[in-house]
Amino acid sequence: MRVFHGFDALPHFVRPAVTVGSYDGVHLGHRALIGRLIAEARANGGESIVLTFEPHPRITLGKAEGLRLLTTLDEKTALLEELGVDNVIVIPFDRAFSALSGEEFADDYLIGKVGAETLVAGYNHRFGHDRIDCDTLAASGRLRVVKVGPCRVDGEHVSSTVIRRLLDEGKTAEAELLLGYSLQTEK
Repeated sequence: MRVFHGFDALPHFVRPAVTVGSYDGVHLGHRALIGRLIAEARANGGESIVLTFEPHPRITLGKAEGLRLLTTLDEKTALLEELGVDNVIVIPFDRAFSALSGEEFADDYLIGKVGAETLVAGYNHRFGHDRIDCDTLAASGRLRVVKVGPCRVDGEHVSSTVIRRLLDEGKTAEAELLLGYSLQTEK
């Protein structure tokens, strides 16, 4: 797996299928999305690309009070590599980047810099400071958008926020069930 930091020295990607997110913890919900990303890339003879952020957007935006990250960047990239992702682009998430609109992000970065043809996103994913949704991007015809539905395990919605709450409550076994791996032996 290749890891790129920023958008300045990217190669030409072959028929890129892309997803965007923090992917903190690379939990079962993320794994379902990544699995679909890889399947879409393979079906089109292309490469899978995960765009992620460093630091976490909540840190940059001053909304990180009480935020306990589940994985470091190195742990996250190792987990993504284990899943078979071809490329990771680490976006240096700063105030200037956070000010981009969803259209600017899609036009200038997803399409302009990465060459994305397919976007695989969670059912509720939004882009840019104006939080445009995937349906808006799909309607523009610039990208093929594949939405992945929510993930539930034993009736519990799988999300990094839920996993953090479970860990804060000392419910490690329940958190590990949603992560899909043991915190003692993996990462």
